[in-house]
Amino acid sequence: MTAGTRWRIGNAYAEITTNQPEKSLLEPVKKSGGRNAQGRRSMRYIGGGHKKHYRIIDFKRDKHNIEATVLSIEYDPNRTAFIALLQYADGEKRYILAPQGLQVGNKVMSGNDIAPEIGNALQLKFMPLGTMIHNIEMQHGHGAKLARSAGASAQLTGKEEKYAVIKMPSGELRKVLINCFATVGVVSNSDHNLEMAGKAGVNRWKGIRPRTRGVAMNPVDHPMGGGEGKASGGHPRSRTGKYAKGEKTRTKGKGSDKLIIQRRDGKKLTL
Repeated sequence: MTAGTRWRIGNAYAEITTNQPEKSLLEPVKKSGGRNAQGRRSMRYIGGGHKKHYRIIDFKRDKHNIEATVLSIEYDPNRTAFIALLQYADGEKRYILAPQGLQVGNKVMSGNDIAPEIGNALQLKFMPLGTMIHNIEMQHGHGAKLARSAGASAQLTGKEEKYAVIKMPSGELRKVLINCFATVGVVSNSDHNLEMAGKAGVNRWKGIRPRTRGVAMNPVDHPMGGGEGKASGGHPRSRTGKYAKGEKTRTKGKGSDKLIIQRRDGKKLTL
């Protein structure tokens, strides 16, 4: 027990079955160090970090009606969820987001005339109401965009002629085109939110450098700087004066407003 590990809450990675990724599904990741194309620093507090490769994930699940076997459950440094390596009956290998409960040796498929079982991907119109889903498309064939992080899941609550009604992880009720694909189950690594770094070095491994608080700066450097003693600095805001809390960031009159039935704060969207 050291000062760095005393408060650390780590992951046992009990579900992980191998530490060797599939080489054919790796791509290099080039670090920017927060520099732009001219080499000038455009983002502060970025630099260092461990080297890593990008794992090519199949978000489209467009290999239909071909059975795949789960070869391994793996760690992915680029996301909070675990990933599963599939080998299809024709020999092709692909990575998918691993749902909770998926194990080595299980069989999964994507298509329409298949059972809504864990790891299977099918269109929303073929799923029974109440199904817990993740890896949800917003437009057919564009690949999954919704409910992809560790422990995330949405629930299919209704169907209409053209749209399916989904309760999002945030609590928001929204419509999604009913011919979009989604995967059955809850995303793996649901205990991710319980982890604690324990020491500053963990963030350095992620490429995050120490961040200076605005209230610790001088008035010339930050709107919250200066003051006698440990002054609070007023409302939390960015260095450029933009409020950090409470300001709505959604574009007014956005086209998809008509698809949101109820916002995550419980308010019904007025059109």
